[in-house]
Amino acid sequence: MAHTAYQTEAYQRHWTAELPPNCQLMTLPGLFTMHRGGKLEQVQVAYETLGQLNEAGDNTVLLFTGLSPNTHVASSEADPEAGWWEFMVGPDKPIDTKRFFIICVNSLGSCFGSTGPSSINPETEQLYRLDFPELSVEDIAQAGHGLVEQLGIKKLNTVAGASLGGMSALAYAALYPDGVENLVSICAAAKASPFAIAVRSLQREIIRSDPVWDNGAYDINQEPVEGMRLARKLGLISYRSAEEWDHRFKRERVLDKPNKQSFDPEFQIESYLEANAQKFIGSFDANSYLYLSRAMDWFDVGQHGDSLEDAFNRLKLIHALVIGVETDILFPIQQQQEMATLLAQADIEVDYAALASIQGHDAFLVDEERFAPVVRKFFHKVATLAG
Repeated sequence: MAHTAYQTEAYQRHWTAELPPNCQLMTLPGLFTMHRGGKLEQVQVAYETLGQLNEAGDNTVLLFTGLSPNTHVASSEADPEAGWWEFMVGPDKPIDTKRFFIICVNSLGSCFGSTGPSSINPETEQLYRLDFPELSVEDIAQAGHGLVEQLGIKKLNTVAGASLGGMSALAYAALYPDGVENLVSICAAAKASPFAIAVRSLQREIIRSDPVWDNGAYDINQEPVEGMRLARKLGLISYRSAEEWDHRFKRERVLDKPNKQSFDPEFQIESYLEANAQKFIGSFDANSYLYLSRAMDWFDVGQHGDSLEDAFNRLKLIHALVIGVETDILFPIQQQQEMATLLAQADIEVDYAALASIQGHDAFLVDEERFAPVVRKFFHKVATLAG
């Protein structure tokens, strides 16, 4: 499908309009060589900062996001709207902006400011779409490191993230062992599990099966809505737990009984999934979703050594915090236990927490009661040790 220059610019403006007010953009110098062999020119990284860099330059926390959030992690004077991790980041909060300089970076490949499939390819002046090179978690980490270098920061106090962000944080520690002292990994893993790969693979197939997707060349005014809607529903099912569904919805019906011959939603859980899927439509680029999803499947930190154990032995971290959730089916608790064990075997001081949240994988976004104290304790410790 051919696209005029106007259409290309309009699509780019669509996602640029979604950027939070405090979002900043940094263009990395030179050619960006990607982990799987691709190359990009004029790579742009979107980020937000909170707090102040201290005189010693040793209080920076680089925060990677999950698959779909933008850079707006928490409210500030520059942007008072609540962020996606509002209870965790800010003055006197667990990640205290009075003590730490927070950089929240948008993943390479995303659609919220960083270069991705919905960006304009400078060589063709058209959208990258599926011409975007193969994306890996390592590329996300590399783009974050490029941003840190451009900001003049020599070494991170902590690299942190949850879900995809936790994978990106671990990749950063593996790629730049001399560039970071501490790691926080939440609901993440050293490598993707077969179950998670299966779920994400089906999501991608659902999106690609939408005729409107058109091999990634969908029109800016007609995105693959049906594919994204169904993929989001499947994602939501994997993000939460059966225990939570039972607790919240049981077998309650919707108030307005549907026509039984239509097979319309009859249970409250069906209505909930549909409502959340509708909210997601139009909020994220389908091609970016495909690229980031596949990057998670490919990730295996063991590739950065002769084995998984060797890769962890090459890390030069001082402290690490690993948090898992007992009801998480996407990144099961066994994967968090494995990471904690491998870190400890590498002579890294590890704090490990297995939390009993019923919200599954998404618990880190909503379970303030359990997550906040664990994260607060860890950051208080590293701040105290840093003087």
